[in-house]
Amino acid sequence: MALLLWVGSQLSSLWSNISVLGVFLTVFTLLLDFMKRRKKWSHYPPGPVSLPFIGTMLSIDFHNTPHSFKQLQKKFGNIFSLQNCWTNLVVLNGYKAVKEALVHRSEDFADRPYFPIYEHLGYGKKSEGIVLARYGHVWKEQRKFTLTTLRNFGMGKKSLEERVVEEAGFLCSALKSEEGRSFDIRLPVNNAVCNVICTIVFGERFNYSDETFHKLLRLFENSLNEEAGFFPQLLNVVPILVRIPGLPQKVFQSQKALMDFIDVLIAKHTETWNPAHTRDLTDAFLKEMEKGKTAEENGFHHNNLRLVTADLFTAGSETTTTTLRWALLYMLLHPEIQSKVQAEIDDVIGRDRCPTMKDQVSMPYTNAVIHEVQRCGDIAPVGLPHLTYRDTELQGFFIPKGTTIITNLSSVLKDETVWEKPNEFYPEHFLDANGQFVKPEAFLPFSAGRRACLGEQLARMELFIFFTTLLQKFTFVIPEDQPRPREDSRFAFINSPHPYLLRAVPR
Repeated sequence: MALLLWVGSQLSSLWSNISVLGVFLTVFTLLLDFMKRRKKWSHYPPGPVSLPFIGTMLSIDFHNTPHSFKQLQKKFGNIFSLQNCWTNLVVLNGYKAVKEALVHRSEDFADRPYFPIYEHLGYGKKSEGIVLARYGHVWKEQRKFTLTTLRNFGMGKKSLEERVVEEAGFLCSALKSEEGRSFDIRLPVNNAVCNVICTIVFGERFNYSDETFHKLLRLFENSLNEEAGFFPQLLNVVPILVRIPGLPQKVFQSQKALMDFIDVLIAKHTETWNPAHTRDLTDAFLKEMEKGKTAEENGFHHNNLRLVTADLFTAGSETTTTTLRWALLYMLLHPEIQSKVQAEIDDVIGRDRCPTMKDQVSMPYTNAVIHEVQRCGDIAPVGLPHLTYRDTELQGFFIPKGTTIITNLSSVLKDETVWEKPNEFYPEHFLDANGQFVKPEAFLPFSAGRRACLGEQLARMELFIFFTTLLQKFTFVIPEDQPRPREDSRFAFINSPHPYLLRAVPR
């Protein structure tokens, strides 16, 4: 009996010690978490209450981030702070705050945060690719090379504009083959836009019926969807989770498959490479790689070739495709605007000649409609995150070096202090009293500053030529057996219209 009592007392003492240890560890962990989350700077932007371990992540609907930011902007102002676990973020809203950061303090906000979720694709902590690369010498060299190559594209062959005009013809042929039936415009438009990128990167285009091409397009779409939601954000701010064997490959299957696909295209292209003859951007990059160690230090190596290629495909395809889908949706919903655009096309270009960029200056209304599509469609509402390159101040707030910066471009394109009807499709936003085209400074769909979209000029060319060519050849109407399409968007990193059907009636 005494033995039992002694054993019982020892167990009781053990449980008591375990309880004390548990309380100690809990307090220690909470204290450590508090120390990591506490703000030690004065004049730091305000924000919602930061909870233990998860920070403010519950304050954001990651399936509709722009809406969450709009609500927080009303409560905390144009500059507010968030915290994803222990990662500090500052969100900039409205034209004045975004312009001051990206234009007037461009170098302060020129860096990019590290994205652990892309590491398994080959993006490391050092400068890699163009879009996600850290700010520094290698990034500058890569951006300079890409801009120069795009500007000089053609190498004595067809100019880039000629290729876009030619692809617009293929797109019209695809629409004509529908013979007035109702169909989804997404696939043929995506085919056309991606073919432009293919000609830049690989010097050739795909037939619209090519199954390999369809696979590439599906991978692009699926890879974007994989980045939406809470879990990818959690993996970025708790990178130890990315180290779990096989987890990134399972969560981001389409991204990995897309990179594998691009690797195959590059390998196939390299087999036919001739240093004496530059066919495209891939050839130009391979030529730089031949220059030795200095070129390699500037980022001209095989891994960067695949990442630059992936960046160009991703940045140059889905956004332009989505913009054109918005453009045709707005024409369905506003047939009177479609008629005015077609009247201007008939007057300036006619029905037979192919539109070119020289026509743009003579077509203020069409130009205004295209710009309003970009503003109202709000394709990239939050853009890609920036990172402060050094300690800085913005509108009286202190923002330390290494802070992730979110530029809420949606709040700029819908800024009520700038736009007369911010939440309506209103081309007059880009017309003066005399009907001439004007572009307000708050029109920033391509962002601004040192990280502005490097494909902006290409995108502008594609939007104008594809849009005018389509409306020159067809009138787009809602099928009789279909309801009026939805005008609201769905968010998966970019804002895209809900699927809709249309009929392309030859003019």
